[in-house]
Amino acid sequence: MPRDRAKSGVRIFSAGPSARKRIGMDRPGNESPPSAILADGFPARDRSEIARMYWGAFGAKLRIALSPPEKAIGLLTEALDPDFAIVARAADGHLLGVAGFKTPAGSFMAIGFGRLVRHFGVAGALWRGAMLSPLVRRPEAGTLLMDGIFVAERARGQGVGTLLLRAIKRKAETSGCSLVRLDVIDTNPRAQQLYEREGFRAVAVRDLGPLRHLFGFRRATTMIAGSGESI
Repeated sequence: MPRDRAKSGVRIFSAGPSARKRIGMDRPGNESPPSAILADGFPARDRSEIARMYWGAFGAKLRIALSPPEKAIGLLTEALDPDFAIVARAADGHLLGVAGFKTPAGSFMAIGFGRLVRHFGVAGALWRGAMLSPLVRRPEAGTLLMDGIFVAERARGQGVGTLLLRAIKRKAETSGCSLVRLDVIDTNPRAQQLYEREGFRAVAVRDLGPLRHLFGFRRATTMIAGSGESI
């Protein structure tokens, strides 16, 4: 289990030997995982960087709906809600990764029609909103819905995603949610393997049909885990 030294709402984690073995970091040549300072939310100065990290992680499936990239990043920067995010930082303060979530009270990435209009105009907002609607997932009472998890390129493969995923489970548990739900696309098998190692199980598979040409993936698998499992 990760070590948790909580103080004033800031938690410092590092992956222990068992976690390192499960995620392959004990192999020769792999760097030791960094300690990560996990905290709820982020200051305004981090908005642009987090938006760019989000676009780097999910831009492939959003490129048609939200291009050009600079307009997309402007929209994402505005839409971020720090009240629905857990952030991992290195000891020097640099961002390592972010996990967003969604509940009936709100979501990490709050893209609404009004924001689409501000960035793309009414006509652009109409077709973009229609195109994005199949990706919208509704939260349910008692379930914390993942709203994106992504890691800075320089920190990938070091266990940061695992630490963030476990932090999301803790957030669900302390928020009174018994389940965590997420969707993973078929073009990201490594993410699905991580989720399975952390106790998530597939409960449904959705085929996009012709929409695969717009979003760049064929299927999305819905996975759930109990908020208290494997943490």
